[in-house]
Amino acid sequence: MALEMKVPSPGESITEVEIAQWLVEDGDYVEKDQAVAEVDSDKATLELPAEASGIITLKAEEGDVVEVGEVVCLIDTEAEKPGGDSDDKSAEQEEKERQEAKEDKKDSDKAEAKTEEPSKSSTPSQKQDDTYATGSPSPAAKKILDEKGIDSKDVKGSGKDGRITKEDAVEAKASMGSPGTGSRGEEKKKMSMFRRKLAERLVSAKNDTAMLTTFNEVDMSPIFELRKKYKEEFKDKHGVSLGFMSFFTLAVIRALDEYPAVNSMIDGDYQVSYDYKDISIAVSGPKGLTVPVIRNAENLSFRGVEAEVKRLALRARDGKITVDEMTGGTFTITNGGVFGSMLSTPIINPPQSAILGMHNIVERPVAIDGHVEIRPIMYVALSYDHRIIDGKESVGFLVAVKEALENPEELLMDNDVKRALEL
Repeated sequence: MALEMKVPSPGESITEVEIAQWLVEDGDYVEKDQAVAEVDSDKATLELPAEASGIITLKAEEGDVVEVGEVVCLIDTEAEKPGGDSDDKSAEQEEKERQEAKEDKKDSDKAEAKTEEPSKSSTPSQKQDDTYATGSPSPAAKKILDEKGIDSKDVKGSGKDGRITKEDAVEAKASMGSPGTGSRGEEKKKMSMFRRKLAERLVSAKNDTAMLTTFNEVDMSPIFELRKKYKEEFKDKHGVSLGFMSFFTLAVIRALDEYPAVNSMIDGDYQVSYDYKDISIAVSGPKGLTVPVIRNAENLSFRGVEAEVKRLALRARDGKITVDEMTGGTFTITNGGVFGSMLSTPIINPPQSAILGMHNIVERPVAIDGHVEIRPIMYVALSYDHRIIDGKESVGFLVAVKEALENPEELLMDNDVKRALEL
């Protein structure tokens, strides 16, 4: 019996996928639930598991775009699993094969030795004639040309029979349009559906929004001190690290309460506002950037945020993140600092209206009460859609985030650190 395997729906609104890679070959025996292919949708890369055990027959090629519900392979569920034939071989047969392999190797070695013998017809005088062939450089000229990175073929010799002299080499100049001596290879491959759709959305975000970016800087000293004092106890108690993301997420939630327009979107001629905060976090996965969502982040504590960030990051890293886990979101946080970025202008994640960019933390000299001190400083950036968010709101929002991060005990922990951290 041949079981038809159809493309399942990866998520709402997705009608087609692309066969990114077959993980098995036509005619292979597959086990039930074994991953047989990777398929790209416009939102994620997903694995296609075998629905039964049997011999598989592929009905689509890598790179094919297929509709949801279309048959991509058949599985013969009545086929028996092939067994290895090594046990059926007699010891005599195995010995015979070993002897034949030895003979083949001997013949190969003899052939190589014969090939490596110098040709007797080549005399020293002939070699000398080859060295000074017409148009060849003299030893001195060759050294100069090599130092300049110029091929002797590109130099016209003025010596006897067109030989390149030392003077020719000295006067020779490399053509600015001539390729160098290094590799000049290139590779062309089709982008995945996920990458093509991501590119399309990024361009759309730039073209379809009135995007501006405002910047500020944050003194991370208070957060450094809290993490230094409580991170070990926090990890022992909750099994997750006390990172920066929980501080930033809770600071964003507080700022969104103050500036609800930042937690809004445009739908045609309407402005849609939300009374909940679904925070998207940009995570680097094996197939590129993914943006899973922390649902109702306003209800989470420091422990809750860190646990959810860890869960989503691990699923993205392992390629197990689902479309549903990346759908929605009312505001995005992206951390380019983990890659060493000092400052950037993040692109809005449509249809959202704003995105906060975190960056690396660098010790910088700053003025504190008239004195210069060295503090760990992070530059932060807020890109926003000016059609729905005014400059006053965008700047006020970022200042509110800065204030919460620089005074976390009062503004994020209600002056009770142990209670806030559930210690």
